[in-house]
Amino acid sequence: MHTARARTDAGTQTAGSPPKRVVPIETDILARNNKLARLNRQRLAEKGILALNLVSSPGSGKTTLLVETLRKMAGDNISVIEGDQETDNDAARIRETGVRAIQINTGKGCHLDAAMIGDALDRLQLRDRGVVFIENVGNLVCPAGFDLGEDSKVVVLSVTEGEDKPLKYPHMFAAASLMVLNKIDLAPHVDFDIERCETNARRVNPNIDILRLSARTGDGMEQWLDWIAARRESPRPRANALAESHRAASDTTATPEPR
Repeated sequence: MHTARARTDAGTQTAGSPPKRVVPIETDILARNNKLARLNRQRLAEKGILALNLVSSPGSGKTTLLVETLRKMAGDNISVIEGDQETDNDAARIRETGVRAIQINTGKGCHLDAAMIGDALDRLQLRDRGVVFIENVGNLVCPAGFDLGEDSKVVVLSVTEGEDKPLKYPHMFAAASLMVLNKIDLAPHVDFDIERCETNARRVNPNIDILRLSARTGDGMEQWLDWIAARRESPRPRANALAESHRAASDTTATPEPR
């Protein structure tokens, strides 16, 4: 649970008077978001729609991965919700594949939230038994704490980043069902320890699935498509687990700091 603090002064400080009291007030600022996320999840489940929330640092290659995924799943009842602080560049790339895409610009905001997703679902007029890809704002911090009503978070990490990313941003990797290790074709040319990265991810989340993939060369794409297909065919068993992971991550950050 994320917390907000309020400081209240007990009278005016004067010589010889007791010190001012500081009263921490903890407020669950995610309560409204979580309620809307539950509604989104119920709405998607009723239509048999798989929703995947793609999260990563900027520059991980998740838009390229998404574009190549859409090309291979052409005509398969797919929609995309695209999140960026500014521009509709990525949504334009998505639409070039023939897939419906809604652009959400968050301005100074560093993540999508459940209200934004609910509004986008209205505009998409989704058909039953489809897939909705949500490409979140490039950020490994804020999106970890915001449940959107998705089935699974998919965290994309490229080999051009550090192999200690899962340890630096544990809440994101703990909330994810799958880590896509992207740009694997560059591995021979960069100083990146693949095995160490995967070990770090499993230290944070022992249950996380891991795929090695190159969206540019196509290596690993079939395994990625198989992973998506398996999620479409199964019921939504991870929905409650995902919601629990958000609550656990929030609780971790809720301990008041000493004043």
